[in-house]
Amino acid sequence: MEYRTVRDLGTDEFTEKRSRFIGHCRPVTTEEQAQRFLEDLRARYWDASHNVYAYILRSGVQRFSDDGEPQGTGGVPMLEVLRKGGLTDVMVVATRYFGGILLGGGGLVRAYGHTASIAVRAAGVVRMVDCALLRLTCAYGDYGRVQGLIPAAGGAVDASDFTDRVTLQLHIPPEALPGLTARLADATGGRCTLTEEGRDFFPFDDPADG
Repeated sequence: MEYRTVRDLGTDEFTEKRSRFIGHCRPVTTEEQAQRFLEDLRARYWDASHNVYAYILRSGVQRFSDDGEPQGTGGVPMLEVLRKGGLTDVMVVATRYFGGILLGGGGLVRAYGHTASIAVRAAGVVRMVDCALLRLTCAYGDYGRVQGLIPAAGGAVDASDFTDRVTLQLHIPPEALPGLTARLADATGGRCTLTEEGRDFFPFDDPADG
């Protein structure tokens, strides 16, 4: 199970016929988070002409606003960028400083769509994959071999604890777990223990975002 979102806050901008468009994109998981993000940007860009936005949440909620632009010329094209990208738990906000030259309906649609696209690109698209959370325990003599096997199998270490033995907390996509288990058994002669402790989502690079 997985979904596509963005890695972090991203910002980019461009100018079209003297109007300045600043695109902001970040992951959000609730409507409250989305509202706080919008309020922060409105406070920061208090003198802007418009702060148009769109967001999609995994709960199924989809919202947008033209914020005073002609109906359908701002929020809708931005929302469409998120939909076409298959993105969720993500929000885009386009801050516009009007430059004195009217862009027309078609020009606004293109400008706001482009603003959303460059903001998404700046934020970085990732796949959020439902991973197994594991605890691995091994002897110090096996640690060197074990350490290299985890990333090779598609997993990642989240925390390490060195006492009388080495204990690693790691995550890995479930389909890669059998391969890791087999590699560990071969490398250590079955001397390490691997215990599954739950599931959670973790970001992985998105091949389509290259």
